[in-house]
Amino acid sequence: MATEAYAARNPAEVHTDVLSNARQACYKARDAFYACVEKESDKKQTEIASKGLLYPAECKASREEFVKHCRTSWVKHFDALYCKNKSLKRLLDDKDSRKGV
Repeated sequence: MATEAYAARNPAEVHTDVLSNARQACYKARDAFYACVEKESDKKQTEIASKGLLYPAECKASREEFVKHCRTSWVKHFDALYCKNKSLKRLLDDKDSRKGV
């Protein structure tokens, strides 16, 4: 993250447009990775990410881009959020199937 190194050397001079561009690149890489995970969900999940997230090998390149463009703490946060949302969706889907309607 070149912007972080620059900001550390020049704390009084933070360029918000650079930070905004980096954030947008992170979001774009994140969205591409999770879209790949959803698209390839029927394939065997062999790769391990943070927070217990498993993903197919076909998404390895997009995962590398995601990790490259985002801070480590953000990657962990997004992985945890994705896993939480998937668990919640699975729980709600399971609950609906048990209603006996």
